[in-house]
Amino acid sequence: MSALNLYDTATREVGVFSPLKPGEVSMYVCGATVQGAPHIGHVRSAINFDILRRWLTHSGYNVTFIRNVTDIDDKILQKAPQENMQWWALALKYERAFTQAFTALNVLPPTYEPRATGHITQMIELMQILIDNGSAYAPGNGDVYLEVRKLKRYLTLSRQHIDDLQPAADADERSKKDVRDFALWKAAKPGEPSWPTPWGAGRPGWHLECSAMAHAYLGESFDIHGGGLDLVFPHHENEIAQSEAAGYGFAARWLHNAWVTQSGEKMSKSLGNTLHVEVILQKVRGIELRWYLGGAHYRSMLEYSEGALSESAVAFGRIENFLKRATEILGKTPPISMSEAFTDAMNDDLAVPAGLASISENLRLGNQAITDSDASAIAVNASEIRGALSILGCDPFDSNFAGQATNDLTHALDGVIQLALKERAAARERKDFAASDSIRDGLLALGITIEDTAQGPRWSIMEKS
Repeated sequence: MSALNLYDTATREVGVFSPLKPGEVSMYVCGATVQGAPHIGHVRSAINFDILRRWLTHSGYNVTFIRNVTDIDDKILQKAPQENMQWWALALKYERAFTQAFTALNVLPPTYEPRATGHITQMIELMQILIDNGSAYAPGNGDVYLEVRKLKRYLTLSRQHIDDLQPAADADERSKKDVRDFALWKAAKPGEPSWPTPWGAGRPGWHLECSAMAHAYLGESFDIHGGGLDLVFPHHENEIAQSEAAGYGFAARWLHNAWVTQSGEKMSKSLGNTLHVEVILQKVRGIELRWYLGGAHYRSMLEYSEGALSESAVAFGRIENFLKRATEILGKTPPISMSEAFTDAMNDDLAVPAGLASISENLRLGNQAITDSDASAIAVNASEIRGALSILGCDPFDSNFAGQATNDLTHALDGVIQLALKERAAARERKDFAASDSIRDGLLALGITIEDTAQGPRWSIMEKS
């Protein structure tokens, strides 16, 4: 079997992966900042690193997988008043939304999922080390900064030059020694949450959180640090800076997944082009959305369109149909095995597109075997398809997908509701508000809520209390 080769953002090269400790792999992946509902850009990252984790486990490694939750942040504090909620309540609301999305998409739960607010003590300890060794300073106003020009090396991940950087916009620049110094700790502001430290009350800077939590769960050095491509700078660059300044080895290898785009632009809330997972799951099943998002190479941009998603779902349906027919013919569920072609693809920097080609070949051979009534060939190809799907997290026999509605039922339900919404829109246009309200109330009685948005009405199923 070929050795596992992975790309490293730091070296810009693909090389053989060798863990720091034989037989064990330690991974830290930046999780959600829980200030809004998850969109498909968020969950693509989770799916990509879930595939890596599954492959490492299949390859015989004992994997410790950490995915953090940033539950204190400027955006959370700004969003909470808009939703008339306490900041901690808003954070919990959206943390649960992310968990539900991950569950629907069969993303394995992490070994540990630390919250930033639960690790303030570790952050203070890290800041104390950095201040004691002269790498950081507290100007006396409650802020704490890392002095970047004192670092032995900086910007090695993004390969920028320090003099080309824009000033870090995270605090009062007048209290900094250099405008590019970044905040480890932010002084308390009226009405904001804060925690006491030797340098004044305040709250953690974003970068400090991950360094402290990675150290707490994985030690001074670990194998893989992952996240979205947009985190290379400043987040991951500053994680490296403060961790290495503290004397830690930190991450041996860096992996970053590319974005989901629409019309060539990165999916983000600021651009208004987000596609929430809960909305898309009204049109396709979780297994189909996962198949689509996980099908591109993790370092390739994925241009989203409803047409591409629909085509992907149809293609996956052909695989499901073959596995269903194979099970009926064989009289049992095919066991899981792994083809050499799929193994070679995954060992080549998780080359999922090449892996999908091997699945397509298995599907072709398997359908031919059904035509030829060759039970042995049916079994081999069905088993190898299941093996590949188990790594991609899309095995239809996986119990995590057992409760999902069929694609036909999902489309039928959406179609019926869309017809009702068109009738409601027509009633509103002719100013027949009694009829419009009657349609809305009828849907509500069935447990369907309607939200009018700038993009049109959106329906959802009410949660049972």
